[in-house]
Amino acid sequence: MEGFKDFAFAVPALLCLLIFVYYPLLNSLYLSFTNWNMTRPTKKFVGFDNYAYLLTSDTFYKVLKITLTYTVLDVALTLSIGLLLALLFNHTSKLFGFMRSIIFMPHYISMVIVSMVFLWIFNGQYGVLNKMLEKFGFEPVLWLTNPNTALWVLIVVSVWKGVGFTMIIFIAGLRGVPLEYYESSAIDGATRWHQFWSITFPLLSPTTLFLFITNFISSMQVFQSVDIMTNGGPLEATKAMVYWIYEMAFGEFRTGRASALVIMFFIIIVLLTVVQMIVSRKKVHYEG
Repeated sequence: MEGFKDFAFAVPALLCLLIFVYYPLLNSLYLSFTNWNMTRPTKKFVGFDNYAYLLTSDTFYKVLKITLTYTVLDVALTLSIGLLLALLFNHTSKLFGFMRSIIFMPHYISMVIVSMVFLWIFNGQYGVLNKMLEKFGFEPVLWLTNPNTALWVLIVVSVWKGVGFTMIIFIAGLRGVPLEYYESSAIDGATRWHQFWSITFPLLSPTTLFLFITNFISSMQVFQSVDIMTNGGPLEATKAMVYWIYEMAFGEFRTGRASALVIMFFIIIVLLTVVQMIVSRKKVHYEG
């Protein structure tokens, strides 16, 4: 009876998982084998036709390349800048606490609001950034309508919003490193640089892995900034995978094909995450 009571407390969470996670996933899997169009009620089974179409489409590989490029740059910059800020602000004073809170604050702001603010900042005609460049004698840049700069703008937005959270997690990791290690290495004549590479960085590997995986999954699913700032343009230079799924499902109403793309994208993320876990297994040190 006691075991049944314990299970009863888990039932609401299990129901939420079934309704909002597993059922949509299984339903998407079913729809991926149909030619269902949202404008008509009938669903005809077409087997693997949707998957075959996507795998032979140049757009699929172009969008996947854009998504991976965005993810790699976003994760690399967010983690490296976050770690640098953590090393700089890892002090217990009111001033540093205030500065940490300022850097962390964007984490709480909705991506919709952040995107709208940066849309104004990077506007090619009346944007704040171009006005500042003109004062220094530079020509205005069409940030969001140039295929060479539009993706970088989205990366800047993501890094600005996410670097504060990364910094806080890294600071928590830094405070878990025993001070005795630094004291012993200092006696042996180790410099700050050697202490970082031989002590700090290896013992931060569990924290780094956690941030890497979470940022990777989040970056792969970028949507709101693309939808608000570029609409996948210019010339599809910022057409990320989730935006393409949205466009296919609610713009072209090809729900069956969009569902197949969802399943393929889900498999890609899972496989890449598993590869990261396997590769990092020998490089992550959990002893502190």
